[in-house]
Amino acid sequence: MDTCRTPANASKCSGNTMECFMVLSTQAQKITIGILCGLFGTMCVFENSLVLYLIFSSPGIRKKPSYLFIGSLALADILASIIFVCSLVNFHVFNEVGFSKEVFLLQLGGVNTSFSASLSSLLLTALDRYISISRPSEYKLLMTRKRAWTALGVLWVTCATIACLPLLGWNCCVLDSSCSELFPFVDDNYLSGWLCFIVVLLGCIIYAYAHVLWRARQHVAYMEKHQAQVGKQNTRMRMDVMLAKTLVMVLAVLVLCWSPVLVLMIYSIFSRLSDHLRKVFAFCSTLCLLNSMVNPIIYALRSKELFSSLRRVFSHFRRQLKAAEESPEAESTHKSSAIET
Repeated sequence: MDTCRTPANASKCSGNTMECFMVLSTQAQKITIGILCGLFGTMCVFENSLVLYLIFSSPGIRKKPSYLFIGSLALADILASIIFVCSLVNFHVFNEVGFSKEVFLLQLGGVNTSFSASLSSLLLTALDRYISISRPSEYKLLMTRKRAWTALGVLWVTCATIACLPLLGWNCCVLDSSCSELFPFVDDNYLSGWLCFIVVLLGCIIYAYAHVLWRARQHVAYMEKHQAQVGKQNTRMRMDVMLAKTLVMVLAVLVLCWSPVLVLMIYSIFSRLSDHLRKVFAFCSTLCLLNSMVNPIIYALRSKELFSSLRRVFSHFRRQLKAAEESPEAESTHKSSAIET
């Protein structure tokens, strides 16, 4: 397997550089990481899969660009959970080092693509909400399904391209440059660039939602002042305001869960990390899974359309279950009556 220099632990790990990044030293730490990844990952895949099903099984919901962006967010969280859990557990819990540099960078690229696409989907949703609230009369003309799908295509291609740069050659082994202390084979300059990309995304999302909340407050004040004129347009405004507040909650959870990881990444660029901080980073990484797990819960509790669709699915499931339970009794009753006749 290819090796390259690790600035922090070069004296400790002179043989296999992958072992330098296996910071979990006790069995209890490995079991804890395994349980957290298994629990959060399983719940994340189940919940986001349910969100995707609710969106694309309902013709009225899947036609709306807002829910196409939410569907992209759910898909990104599903992919991130699967790839992230498998790679993290194999690496830190089972200490698997039998794969090549290319395979590791491919896994890392998949995780980066998914999490970057998750953030980018939030940005598109923020822009969608801003247009819907600031220019409601022109919203349907500006935000069409074709434009929404085009934006999603550009989003995923851009995120995948940026995430795969280390695999394409921008890594410390090919460049013989300084390696990151948190990720094997990753060049410090690439990590700095990726962090700048993520910080810019977060800044744009926060800026857009600040305007969304400001316009939402204006609309709420307007509707309270003109109660007698409440009609179809104001009803739609209320739905836009509700969805905007829901997505702000999603953003708040995102910032809280990602802040520890991003802070440690930024700190690692300017200073060397102790083994204790590297262990903290490994545990904080599971907060990204927690974020992906909480998002669908917020949708179900705050989105009336998704919640109504969820109720219809459960009602249909209960009817099928009840029919399955009653069918043997009905058949036996029919047989007994035929015998008596």
